[in-house]
Amino acid sequence: MQHKIVSQDEWGAARKALLAKEKEFSRTRDALSAARRELPWVKVEKDYLFDGPAGKEMLADLFAGKNQLMIYHFMLGPGWVQGCPSCSFLADHFDGANIHLAQRDVAFVVASRAPLAEIDAYKKRMGWRFKWVSSYGSDFNYDFHVSFTPEEKAGGKVEYNYAEGKFPSEEAPGLSVFIKDGGAMFHTYSTYGRGLDIIIGAYNMLDLAPKGRDEDALPWSMAWVRRHDEYEEN
Repeated sequence: MQHKIVSQDEWGAARKALLAKEKEFSRTRDALSAARRELPWVKVEKDYLFDGPAGKEMLADLFAGKNQLMIYHFMLGPGWVQGCPSCSFLADHFDGANIHLAQRDVAFVVASRAPLAEIDAYKKRMGWRFKWVSSYGSDFNYDFHVSFTPEEKAGGKVEYNYAEGKFPSEEAPGLSVFIKDGGAMFHTYSTYGRGLDIIIGAYNMLDLAPKGRDEDALPWSMAWVRRHDEYEEN
């Protein structure tokens, strides 16, 4: 690995120049976050039903006394032996964040289309504690464009990340956000694909490392990712 080597003074000057760009990025990100919060809302009209650890629950129940709800759409379809490696990578971050989200009036839940028994088996294997519910038999995944019908797949194009195109699976990842206000529920935001990067702590840490994510030579960006019980010990 070849890299330019300089004196401490030269490094300090270069670091200060980068700091100016970092501060500008922070200001831009703050403005983008503010614009996200200003998006209009859509009233949730359907009574979505989920199968959870305590039995059947409606979408309203998932708020668990909070006014805001985040749902991560985990790629685990009916009959799958195990969950998506990339979703599993993201899910390794959820338990640490969950207790802090609750302090800011946010409930966090993971949802998949697999039946609850299949979800529970994989959750136990991975050692996760977060709440994970099944949307099996509901329109929820389809309405939020993270599951695709056989007919959609046969047509060659599906709607994902606000565009039509090909997708290699019948399940897709995403994050949807809801709020309760005046006795009603509203959908405020959903993000997919690279929009999920912001919740991947390990990626944000790798971005600080000399080699970064080190993915340029891979066939796709997350080709290196494994379920945490599948890595060889280093």
